[in-house]
Amino acid sequence: MHGKGRLLVLSLALAALVLGAAFAQPALGQTLTIVQGTDIESLDPHVVTSSPSYAVLEHIFETLFELSPEGEIIYKLATGFEVGPDGRTYIIKLREGVTFADGTPFNAQAVKINLERIQDPATRAAYANLISPIVEINVLDEYTVELKSDEPFGPIQVHLAHPGMSMISPAAIARGNEYVAGNPVGTGPFELLEWRQGEQVTLRKRDGYWAEPAKLDQIVFRVIVDDGARLLELEAGTADVAIRIPPTEWQRIDADPNMKVDRTTGLRTIYIYFNVTKPPFDDVRVRRAFNYAVNNDAIVTALLAGAGRPSDAPMAPAVFGYSRQTPYTYNPSLARQLLEEAGFDFSRTYVIYHPTGRYNQDALIAAAVQQSLRAIGVQVELRTMEWTTYLDFVRRPQEQNEVEIAMLGWGVATMDADYALVEMFHSKQHPPAGFNLGFYSNPAVDAALDRGRFNADPQVRIDAYAEAQRLIWEDAPWIFLHSELQLTGLRENVHGFIVHPTERYKAHNAEKH
Repeated sequence: MHGKGRLLVLSLALAALVLGAAFAQPALGQTLTIVQGTDIESLDPHVVTSSPSYAVLEHIFETLFELSPEGEIIYKLATGFEVGPDGRTYIIKLREGVTFADGTPFNAQAVKINLERIQDPATRAAYANLISPIVEINVLDEYTVELKSDEPFGPIQVHLAHPGMSMISPAAIARGNEYVAGNPVGTGPFELLEWRQGEQVTLRKRDGYWAEPAKLDQIVFRVIVDDGARLLELEAGTADVAIRIPPTEWQRIDADPNMKVDRTTGLRTIYIYFNVTKPPFDDVRVRRAFNYAVNNDAIVTALLAGAGRPSDAPMAPAVFGYSRQTPYTYNPSLARQLLEEAGFDFSRTYVIYHPTGRYNQDALIAAAVQQSLRAIGVQVELRTMEWTTYLDFVRRPQEQNEVEIAMLGWGVATMDADYALVEMFHSKQHPPAGFNLGFYSNPAVDAALDRGRFNADPQVRIDAYAEAQRLIWEDAPWIFLHSELQLTGLRENVHGFIVHPTERYKAHNAEKH
């Protein structure tokens, strides 16, 4: 063959090999970049406390049950649930053929190990209270687990749907809590690639996932504290999803053909709590006065551009068991009168702690509260803290706790009043055990909350929670502010990204096209 002919044949053969290889290889996967205001606290789902952490970890870990956006039970790692004749025994059938990312089988023994780890005080699981009524965990066979409680436990299924009940590989648990905190091993569709603390978490698609595999190859969660800066990233196209865009900007963003805004009614209530053990906040007149001093309607209208709802209960209306109360309407003259009756000390300065980058306009809201209180003669200093540092600071035990007043929000991940109220107001939930951060205690509230928890009759539970909310509202352990509307900005080419009312941002089936 002549030289030119040989070169032509070789060129054609090489082209065929290259083209064949291109068709033989799978298409290059996609990366979805999400910008949110805070970093995660840990890689251990049993000890983290906040929605931003769970938004990341729920792509790695799974629970026995999930909640649909409408609050319906979805069977995830469980396939069946049955209540025994005594009303205190619960039989859970488990999904077969599921393995953790390290190859460890998922089975009844794995469930037992996880639930016992959550209940073990040494774990310091953030939401151990959710399964505290469970007194026995028994393996009946490889894929059947039995739970027992002393009393009928009404919210058991929704509690097991909480991401704090995620299933971790028993092999990882056996290596100790420190190992688990740095090595997340779950049954979910993604696994950890990298965590650069304070900067970003990168997840990659996991081979061998038991359900439909993810369409994305990677998810990158970047930490950008400033709301406006997150929005700029979205507009520039360097982020695909921006969590909590500024409320005053959402209409402009939604009108841009390259972007869209998801508006989801949230289950998070924003509040400022009092440490009721510290004078003058041990006086209910002072606490009520602070409520009357703050104009919630103006905050929602001016700072949130209507992306919220002034509170008329300690929880949002979409939560099961919600009971409307008479709002503390803006009345600065009444507020001042109550403070004077209580002998309030106007000469000293009071400190309100608050985070930044965590809630919609959190710094501006804190400043608005400060201005309202100053208008009635109360001197207030604001102190801002980074989110993960803030959580540790406000959750200190009473004898170490410096807080008098602080801002937080509580999202009801179970969509049930038990979680909305017990964690916040039951006397057994004082730090470090739980999230009753103001050390509030009322035996009548405790009794009502216990009635709601230890009963399977929905109407009995509703009545109990209504009574609890009435008492809590009268006691005013919080400045009751508002519930949030979730505003999430997305690039137009992002599809299948779910914004859940419980503040879970699910990219399990998301893709870009």
